[in-house]
Amino acid sequence: MAVCKRYVCIHGHFYQPPRENPWLETVETQDTAAPYHDWNERICAESYAPNGAARIVNTKNEIARIVNNYARISFNVGPTLLSWLQENAPRTYRMVLEGERRSRKSFRGHSSAMAQVYNHMILPLANRRDRITQIRWGIADYENNYGAPPEGMWLAETAADMQSLELLAEHGIKFTLLAPHQCKRIRSLKEGAGWVDTPNASVDTTHPYLVRFPSGASIAVFFYNGPASRAIAFEGLLNSGEAFANRLKSGFRNDTTQPQMVHVATDGESYGHHHKHGEMALAYALRLLETDRSVKLTNYGCFLEMFPPEYECEIVDNTSWSCAHGVERWRSDCGCNGGKPGWNQAWRKPLREALDAVRDVLIPFTEQEGSKLFRDVWAARDGYIQVMLDRSEESVENFIKTHQHHELGEFERIRALELMEMQRHAQLMYTSCGWFFDDISGIETEQIIAYAARVIQLARRHFGLQVEQLEPSFLAKLAQARSNVPAAQDGATIYRESVRTKELQLEQVAAHYAISSVFSSFSEETELFCYKIRRVSYETHASGRGKLALGRVHVFNSITGHNEMFSFAVLHFGDQNITAAVKPYVEVAASDFEAFSAEAAGSVLRADFPQVIRLLDRYYGSADYSLTSLFTDEQRRIVQLILNSTLWDIENSLTSIYQDHATLLHYLSQANLPKPPALSLAAGFAINAGLRRVLEAEPVDQAQLRSFLSLAKADQVPLDAPTLSYIADQRMKRAMVDLQMSSGSLEALDRALTLGRNLMELPFELNLWQAQNIWYEVLRTSAYALSALTDEEHPRWEADYNELGKCLSIDCDAIRAELKQPAQPCGCGD
Repeated sequence: MAVCKRYVCIHGHFYQPPRENPWLETVETQDTAAPYHDWNERICAESYAPNGAARIVNTKNEIARIVNNYARISFNVGPTLLSWLQENAPRTYRMVLEGERRSRKSFRGHSSAMAQVYNHMILPLANRRDRITQIRWGIADYENNYGAPPEGMWLAETAADMQSLELLAEHGIKFTLLAPHQCKRIRSLKEGAGWVDTPNASVDTTHPYLVRFPSGASIAVFFYNGPASRAIAFEGLLNSGEAFANRLKSGFRNDTTQPQMVHVATDGESYGHHHKHGEMALAYALRLLETDRSVKLTNYGCFLEMFPPEYECEIVDNTSWSCAHGVERWRSDCGCNGGKPGWNQAWRKPLREALDAVRDVLIPFTEQEGSKLFRDVWAARDGYIQVMLDRSEESVENFIKTHQHHELGEFERIRALELMEMQRHAQLMYTSCGWFFDDISGIETEQIIAYAARVIQLARRHFGLQVEQLEPSFLAKLAQARSNVPAAQDGATIYRESVRTKELQLEQVAAHYAISSVFSSFSEETELFCYKIRRVSYETHASGRGKLALGRVHVFNSITGHNEMFSFAVLHFGDQNITAAVKPYVEVAASDFEAFSAEAAGSVLRADFPQVIRLLDRYYGSADYSLTSLFTDEQRRIVQLILNSTLWDIENSLTSIYQDHATLLHYLSQANLPKPPALSLAAGFAINAGLRRVLEAEPVDQAQLRSFLSLAKADQVPLDAPTLSYIADQRMKRAMVDLQMSSGSLEALDRALTLGRNLMELPFELNLWQAQNIWYEVLRTSAYALSALTDEEHPRWEADYNELGKCLSIDCDAIRAELKQPAQPCGCGD
């Protein structure tokens, strides 16, 4: 069979910057991502997860096919995002890995996944040592997730220069992907061929080019189709999967018989997050291309093997895909921004200079201190990725044994790990998103400043007076980075007011534990974010609403091993009225703490709380901690606990008001007369609260559900659709999980079907995505799942399961027919 000459490849760059609090190693609540906890969670729900199970629908908007887009496109998932998915969205993480595995089968053993420089650092603006670390960390992360070395690597923002490309080649990377305007000139690899300039992105993007270096190394470069990529990202091409497929096919040249590949590159978030249902358009376009005999889907590694470069190229140094001025977007006020009138980005230059100064000051100190701990401190930093990927004691031990200068004692091990953490955060503070947006007050820029603050904190611990001026000098430079937001002022103000307030010592962790212990029941050993707390002693004393908690805890930083013992006292008068005191616990002064505890306990029993406060001041010096001292998520959880009883009282009062005056409200509604706002408020609250209770009940009472929906319609009460939809979605998901785990229980099927019928009555759109996925999975594995059914029960199961599918907007006949078809290869082959 003849080899196909026309190929299509769609690349998605899936990436989010690291968002973890540098002192907690977890992503805290981000209100701008509401109703989701944070932006990672929100974009995962809108893009990353849907692309792992994308829908193709029929004319009735019923699901006719569910596909894994990752299996058919080229993609890279940034390491910091992939690690978040593994920890927080394991189902989506498995979808990505499954898509990658299947791509190897489709594309002649070539993976569709590309690696990425680790935390999206702009390589042309980095020093050589940092470039190497970013590449090595990116390769190690790829191998850890996919089990093989990468063929290709994505450069952050496709920012490139010859040094960066040569380093990729030296590390075994075979190809990378660039924008067409990054090509300077090309020539045939045939001897004697001359150079041809490619101005204004005029390079032919349908085949690869070779970049050769004086060292003898080389790397292939693919320049993506610029106009088609822009149409996907900015011109609404994802409004139609058919238009998407046709636009790709229109990119082939008709004046050649040579093999061609039309390929595009966009942010992966275009498919579902930036463009709602974009993942469905992608899935449908891929389906059309799969069934079109004139083209074949491929990926870069597969195409490169079949059709090696016949031309070489030179690139334009210091260029990228998202800045018309090269790489200036990440170091100057170049004009690339969101276009807010009157704003400037002059803050970018002093921000980069401030970070560069921190990095450069610490290099000689790192080498000096590191030489006492490691055979080669920079090789140790490169190897530290193995600890970042696996924080287990075994992994840490292997790292220490591999790189230690001599057998390290406990104190030296802590210093060694803290030195590596300082360098890890020194890498993270260069994450490109910190410069990309309009203002220094944005959450992305605040995040990289927080990483710098963690670097400075660890530098003070290690180098003491030698770096005494590091923070003042850093602040002086940040003060030159003026914000466009008057309240934010400048980078130094942001550092002091928004970043420095997050900085933690072990004492603050002990205070958090102490205050939380009043509202939570902790075990003897507890993990709080990246800390381990071992309770040494704990006792409580109460009188009326007042409560005193006394204890001792050993706090360990799970990452570095840094640890300390503390004693604490927490006085709670109910609701938000709480005060706490903490200080280091010294064994030689154990009798002092015991005497204080006994005296304080006695004062509580006498209800002499003023005396308790005086004792706290005398023993601890002051009680400096309160509810506001809690870490953000825990603070909100405890405040919600405090509010629950109050909200319950309010809900009952409003419900009573509505019930007492419901007939009047009905009359006013039917007579089309104005309704008093207070009565409308009570009705809205009561009806929505009633619907919440009905949907959360087990089982859902259909009569009550209909009753509340009828009241809402009759009294013209707006429903809280987002909240009610979320509850309904979660209920349906739980019912489907129970069904999946039941091995074909007709009772479990009946419960799910009954719930599905009830949810169909809701007058707003539901996002039953997870429930639909489970329905599909159960059907795929039905031979195993239905093993408990008798022959007589199978017909009932089939009928009820089909009806359940209809409740979930699934075209059951189309799905069953699809599953009966033999798997079709989608990739390039002979």
